[in-house]
Amino acid sequence: MLLKRQIQAPSRSPVARVLDSAGGIILGKENQIRLALACLLARGHLLIEDLPGVGKTTLAHVLAKSLGLQFQRIQFTSDMLPADIIGVAVYERESGGFRFYPGPIFAQVILADEVNRATPKTQSALLEAMEEHQVTAEGETRPLPKPFFVIATQNPSESVGTFPLPESQLDRFLMRVELGYPGHDAERSLLTGVDRRDLLATLEPSLLPGELVALQEQVRAVHVAPALLDYVQALVEHTRRSPDFAAGLSPRAALGLVHSARAWALIEGRDKVIPEDVQAVLAGVATHRLRPAHDAARRVDIGAMLLAAVPIP
Repeated sequence: MLLKRQIQAPSRSPVARVLDSAGGIILGKENQIRLALACLLARGHLLIEDLPGVGKTTLAHVLAKSLGLQFQRIQFTSDMLPADIIGVAVYERESGGFRFYPGPIFAQVILADEVNRATPKTQSALLEAMEEHQVTAEGETRPLPKPFFVIATQNPSESVGTFPLPESQLDRFLMRVELGYPGHDAERSLLTGVDRRDLLATLEPSLLPGELVALQEQVRAVHVAPALLDYVQALVEHTRRSPDFAAGLSPRAALGLVHSARAWALIEGRDKVIPEDVQAVLAGVATHRLRPAHDAARRVDIGAMLLAAVPIP
């Protein structure tokens, strides 16, 4: 009698689990989900910009819960103060001293919802946290949890009641993504399917403890050939020479482009970066850092323009 050997199906990779989990809630936006995940795997902060109601906050919620990390949502408003984010020291009569009560910034994933609704003074409270992973309050520097991500959403700058983020704040975000309207089939599924909020309530983490850190270490190990770095430098140098931009990409942006391309290669299952990886993340890394110098440049797709202007070496 022949015994049939039971073959176990290989377990899905951590990256595939996150993509499947997010794709089941954010329909028809696979590329945006991949860009967002690449940003976080590259240890960067993510800015999601688009019109109200297209799923910005939902995507941020999905990413935070899928990563299995502690997260806090901060709803930014025009009357918010920096202490509402960082925390406040309160005098305690019993001890005769001040006690610091940490604010919502002390979490692993921060959802800064509608960040450009707050005043510049409040927006600046995020600067040190995003760059240094620490905050200074009442004369004392306090470290933030590790890992630490900021996922911010914002409405277009022409919306009523917004305060555009300054260039120094925008540069702290490794990548910016836009969702846009859903396709016809995706929107029909939204209209006839389960409410996204109900799906969010049942969403379980897609990563086991330690898997996120392991993935980030794998991103650092992805090989980047010298010829690929030549391509990155050519793209960056073009933005600095082009009359279409008021200022070119900084060295920080160039580093971000390399880190993001590494993360994209890992998501695609490769151990080395190819030019298509750089092209996939270029718009997300570059467009929010480049300020058009004239009206004609504002009406073009900056990412496509750079790809057309700079050939692969």
